[in-house]
Amino acid sequence: MFVNDDIASIYTYLQSQQTAQNYLYQCYQKINPMDAEKKSYENCNVFMYCLDHGLRYYAAGEKLDPVLQPVMFFYGMTHLLKALLLTKRPNYPESTTVLAHGVSARKRKKKNYSFLEDEVKIQHNGLFPYFSEHLFQIKKIPFEKVSMKSLLSLIPELTQYFHFEKIINLTKIGTTESAILRLPKNICDAYHLTENALITKLAKYLPTIIHTKFTPEQIIIELKEPLTGRSGPFQIGMDNAIFLPTDRNLFFPISEVMVHYLILYNLSMLSRYEAEWWGELLTTKPDIDFPFITGFLTITQRKIPSIIGTHLLKG
Repeated sequence: MFVNDDIASIYTYLQSQQTAQNYLYQCYQKINPMDAEKKSYENCNVFMYCLDHGLRYYAAGEKLDPVLQPVMFFYGMTHLLKALLLTKRPNYPESTTVLAHGVSARKRKKKNYSFLEDEVKIQHNGLFPYFSEHLFQIKKIPFEKVSMKSLLSLIPELTQYFHFEKIINLTKIGTTESAILRLPKNICDAYHLTENALITKLAKYLPTIIHTKFTPEQIIIELKEPLTGRSGPFQIGMDNAIFLPTDRNLFFPISEVMVHYLILYNLSMLSRYEAEWWGELLTTKPDIDFPFITGFLTITQRKIPSIIGTHLLKG
């Protein structure tokens, strides 16, 4: 499930009341030192069990038939998110309104249904807008509804699937190990922006820009430090490559965690309530939906525990 030993270690370390309480105490010292000890004791058990249950859902889901995986991975993800929220929000949940999913799916059309063209709608209250704001500082979601195809287009590990369709939605511009980004100049045409206007648009999501250089083919941006954050229009692969959408309609300054949550929510609803369509998809594999869905399920079971584990490591 995990991509490196450090992430596996933090999950293992937090599997006791003592270590969970001490970890929360360190987190709460940064928020409200006066209540840090009290709140860390109050929350350590639920924090520990949210992590444990989340990992159990993922571990069980890996061993199950894909017919059951969306539900297992969705609830595994929600448990890990709730644990992470407890590191930032000592009083979570403040009210019952934050306990809903925060997103809704439209009723499936019986004929010619396409998962890639399906949409989900964002709700004003619930877990999705709540964790978007408090974990990733995104108060305003850049869309009211969004298609599965648009969301899947933002996942670097799925770029090859789109390449097979002759679609290039993401372009590699660097890695998290380097402070140099290299943007192809033709992306300016795609965004309908001049070179300087594009740099201005991107600058608010980047570390301090030290220097920019223009070549006939590229815009080269030197940063004060490497880009390692996972929120913003940039997408980061598990190989640490950094990508930028080539389509301005996919320029969403959001976290990839939000992307996975929305896709998993919709898949979990389909697997639970649209048994005929879901069963036919997995047995007869009738259309393009099948490889994209199964590819996504393979990726999300590794990537989300890894991203959330990275946040836990940072404290």
